[in-house]
Amino acid sequence: MQPPDLSRLHSVTDPRVHPDGQRVAFVVSTPDIDGDTYRRTIHLWDPTGGDRQLTHGPKDRAPRWSPAGDRLAFLRTGAGDDDHAQLAVLPADGGEAHVRTELPLGVTDLAWSPDGTRLVVVGVEWIPELAELDDDERSRRPRRITRLPYRGDLDGWIHDRRSHLWLVDLDGEDEPRCLTPGDFDEWAPAFRRDGRSVVFVSQRGDDRETHPGVELYELALDDEVPTQLLGSGMWSRPVCLDDDELLVAGLRDPFEWPAPPRLFRLDSGGGLADLSAGLDRDVAMEPAAVVTADGYLTLVSDRGRVHVYRFRDDGPPELLVGGDREITGVSASPDGPTIAFTATTPTDPGELWRLVDGDDQTCTALNEDLRANGGLITTRHTTFTRDGVELDAWVLLPDPADDDIPLLLSIHGGPTAQYGFAFFDEFQVYATAGYAVVGIDPRGSSGRGREWARAVVGVWTDHDSVDTLDLEAAVDMMLERHPRVSPDRLGVMGGSYGGFSTARMIARSERFRSAVVERGLLNWVSFAGTSDIGPFFDRMFLQRTLPDDAAALWAASPLATAHRITTPTLVIHADEDWRCPIEQGEQLFTMLRRNGVDAQLLRFPGENHELSRSGSPKHRVERFEAILDWHGRHLRDAD
Repeated sequence: MQPPDLSRLHSVTDPRVHPDGQRVAFVVSTPDIDGDTYRRTIHLWDPTGGDRQLTHGPKDRAPRWSPAGDRLAFLRTGAGDDDHAQLAVLPADGGEAHVRTELPLGVTDLAWSPDGTRLVVVGVEWIPELAELDDDERSRRPRRITRLPYRGDLDGWIHDRRSHLWLVDLDGEDEPRCLTPGDFDEWAPAFRRDGRSVVFVSQRGDDRETHPGVELYELALDDEVPTQLLGSGMWSRPVCLDDDELLVAGLRDPFEWPAPPRLFRLDSGGGLADLSAGLDRDVAMEPAAVVTADGYLTLVSDRGRVHVYRFRDDGPPELLVGGDREITGVSASPDGPTIAFTATTPTDPGELWRLVDGDDQTCTALNEDLRANGGLITTRHTTFTRDGVELDAWVLLPDPADDDIPLLLSIHGGPTAQYGFAFFDEFQVYATAGYAVVGIDPRGSSGRGREWARAVVGVWTDHDSVDTLDLEAAVDMMLERHPRVSPDRLGVMGGSYGGFSTARMIARSERFRSAVVERGLLNWVSFAGTSDIGPFFDRMFLQRTLPDDAAALWAASPLATAHRITTPTLVIHADEDWRCPIEQGEQLFTMLRRNGVDAQLLRFPGENHELSRSGSPKHRVERFEAILDWHGRHLRDAD
């Protein structure tokens, strides 16, 4: 797989089973390198006609069937650079889609009323003092910041806008009505079963500027003041049940994180029952659980796999759809016989599947060309042991595998994330270029339970921390098991937590001949004041915070030991990364150059923390080319 082959990848996501239990709507996204954009369309699959493209907008997503199945609502973004997504509705039996909103900064979410006559959407608008200005005047004015957070990594500047709930009446002529005006933001709405009120997530606590907790609220459609249902926690999108009960995934206290999210049932009296008790694995926060006649379906991460589990009010969770793969979305008809899901494997970017009589069947072949003709390299799962603990690793060897193979250790972000049985374009590109590639899930990753996730909490002031030693052991394993891998041609790379760990590893060892530090957290002290999660992230992972613990924050910073680095290092950062702001990369680059290290800084304009995953297609290709060039000069062309 070459960098330009990104254009051959079809991402298949967000399956939605029609109420008839037969048809399935889903989203297909494809990079368009020449146009430097992504084409997103909604497809429809049915048992008799197979897969066909249903919508033809340049960027359509979030399909949602009406309860009766007669209409499909979705979000449509125009072709212009300044266009925002708006609510569109399409007749299920064919016809033109009609855009039903014109909110100033677009719509980000939607939910149907039980009777199918209305939708509640999350619409974004300017704060009142900016609403009447034209774009030129609005952009000219100085930004007056009065509270935290004022930037978000995915959204950019957010101090000047608010996200509110709007009611859209499809059968009337009234304009959409704002249900939640004011100075708060609301998101993740769901109608109660009687259609008289909406449940949603918001952050309204007095400590909201420096605390990550959110609350759950309910608002009657004929009222103006919401009622709090759940206090501060880490809460996902609510799913409403009968009898004023609901499901919600998350954690009771956000400072339990890192830890596996749970699936809770909230009863009408405020009681919270953990339906996932006894399952020490990560319940997905998104997508939300799916309600069927015989239980609740949701995704669960388990040692590099993501499966579908069925939860019930009584009894243990049940594995419903397993296998060596990552399931990315699940949907079902209300009575439960039809279950559709999207899934990916290391050599399959993804397809739509359905479960029939206990057997899963593939429904689409959108990535068949890449699977058959893309030259994809087999990813091998293996395990190894360090300190008496078994670790999972995924290994790719170039084909044909010559002697003296250079090795790349790739470190995932998070750290509460996982490598696994999913397609990863980076592994394929590097292996195709002639590198052996290894990625592992060190302690601190997700998918192995609470103790595993929390193994890194409070340990990073020690530069021989447990996760770093796990990563070092992965290199030793590769050299021991694969004699053709050269110990003199070792490279290391990673983004976010992976960038953090890469910088730590090249400071403690000279075994690596090449390094790529991407979007890394490199200085905890400055991160606390510049990142969108800075006011609380240190408390989660270091259990220390400013102003009293500045020495500990500095001791945990890769920058504190960067003077020891001699490895040639490429620092990659995005100009609009507000998760790990670019000042992090700038500090490391400056330190390396001052110390005479062969180092370069590669900055991507207009990109955020998600550059490698969803940045502009041209930038993603250029990023690949820069990484291959850097490792090529220092590993493949090394003496």
